[in-house]
Amino acid sequence: MKIVAINGSPRKNGNTALVLEAAGKEIQATGVEFQVFQPGAKVRPCMACYHCLNTGSLRCVQDVDGVNEIIAACIKADGILLASPVYHGGIAGGMKCVLDRLMLAAGCGVNQLRHKVGGALCTLRRSGGMETYQQLLGTMDAMEMILMTSDYWGVVHGADPGEAARDEEGMAVAARLGRDMAWMVKVLHESKLPAPEAAQRPMMNFIR
Repeated sequence: MKIVAINGSPRKNGNTALVLEAAGKEIQATGVEFQVFQPGAKVRPCMACYHCLNTGSLRCVQDVDGVNEIIAACIKADGILLASPVYHGGIAGGMKCVLDRLMLAAGCGVNQLRHKVGGALCTLRRSGGMETYQQLLGTMDAMEMILMTSDYWGVVHGADPGEAARDEEGMAVAARLGRDMAWMVKVLHESKLPAPEAAQRPMMNFIR
């Protein structure tokens, strides 16, 4: 059993890494494997070429920035934890690029993310936390994932590197989310109930 995390911050060892460390410590304590991917600031945006969707390759045609490694890891994982800093009231740009390509390549054809356990965390200086948190959850919600939450919203305050550690409540929320995600991964692993049958939904462009 494994949970992978995507750190959408371009900063190495920043506050987003700190909250993922808190969640990961709890995940690993349960015996579930945990791995963090941090693609950094040089991630390319989705080109909307639909090559991944049209070919069913489960890969992005842009094989230059490590995103395909993230896509492959997410497909194999039992759970996915998304974490992003807040940039101007929303998801950091590099994180959005990763999510656009991940969801199109792995989720919009034959959905490879269906029924995986999902969770979200964000870090911020002052405001925009709820908006970013909801954006991350909404991304997974559209992929028929099983969303896990903590005992409060996954928003941790801290601007300078390491400052998030002073948000004791936020760090506790991150840790509990890790425990809850690991628990659900184990519940699904032990379940003998068959999953509901998958069906392709109709696609409409609202053009009349």
